[in-house]
Amino acid sequence: MTTHTLEKSESSEAIPTRSSRLSLLLTPPFGPLLFLFIICVIFTVLPLLRGQEQRFLTVQNFALIFQQTAVVGVLAIGQTLIILTAGIDLSNGLVMALTSVITAGLAVHGFGPRGEALYVDPIVAMLIGLGVASLAGFINGLLVTRLKLPPFIVTLGTLNIAFALTRMYTTTTINGLPQPLLALGSAITVFGARVPLYALVMLVLFFVVWFILRETRIGRHIYAVGDNREAAALVGIPVNRVLLLVYTSAGFLYGIAALLLLARQENGDPQAGQTSNLESITAVVLGGTSLFGGRGHVMGTLIGALVVSVIRNGLTQQGANPIIQTFITGILVIAAVAVDQLSQRSR
Repeated sequence: MTTHTLEKSESSEAIPTRSSRLSLLLTPPFGPLLFLFIICVIFTVLPLLRGQEQRFLTVQNFALIFQQTAVVGVLAIGQTLIILTAGIDLSNGLVMALTSVITAGLAVHGFGPRGEALYVDPIVAMLIGLGVASLAGFINGLLVTRLKLPPFIVTLGTLNIAFALTRMYTTTTINGLPQPLLALGSAITVFGARVPLYALVMLVLFFVVWFILRETRIGRHIYAVGDNREAAALVGIPVNRVLLLVYTSAGFLYGIAALLLLARQENGDPQAGQTSNLESITAVVLGGTSLFGGRGHVMGTLIGALVVSVIRNGLTQQGANPIIQTFITGILVIAAVAVDQLSQRSR
């Protein structure tokens, strides 16, 4: 190789090509963040073009968007962990609903083996609820790792079981929640806007999981298992243990989402969570996490959840029919999966 050729090669490596810069820009979380920015600009400019008052770009409105994102955002964290391992969880919304009504029921009505009401401390009720959700995730993990059942089938079955158990526990809304269950509904004031504590809990959980995935051994193992399960086993990674930990941790996160739901709604609603599984998957996919596993970014999931909330918020302000909101969200999901599919083929 001549000196001129070597210098040219080194120069081409030092200066990123246009395609490499574009690839970096589309990589999570940069791609989803750019898309979120574009949507915000559209909803900011659109009312001005129509001669209407601009209400989107306000601190109060963005605080509302974070409130609307909190519950699904926490569900989406657990969903991200599972999808990173090339699985999927269809049961998270109904597990959350089951956890919320059990927690609310124990805290309000107590418990008694022969029908007599025994007082249950609200803190104990919350711990029991978290245990129920974690147990659901643990069972999912056992079925996936021990019986080698597909995650889609396992969690579809868990979805139906959680739905039935919720209806067996109660068919009516549980009101009169004690103060400890409502504590996360209290708020702080940020630039004149009310920000509930449950929205801040969501942000903290995202940063905690981001740190675990980025800086710890278990985080690297999760990516390795999702990328190539057989290769991960060959290098000594305990694949089944990692999967069991992921599903159990996801269940625990669904329990936290149930607590946030109680604080936000101030009641235990057996009708909750009907479409939350699809909403959480939508957030994960729009955030750039691959459905094939091994590639993704939990902060991309946060942005994906915000994208869904921003679209719904902006269209609502424009007076759009809720069906249109669902229609547009569906298009975005298909587009995101198509991009992921094309990326996978190119790899």
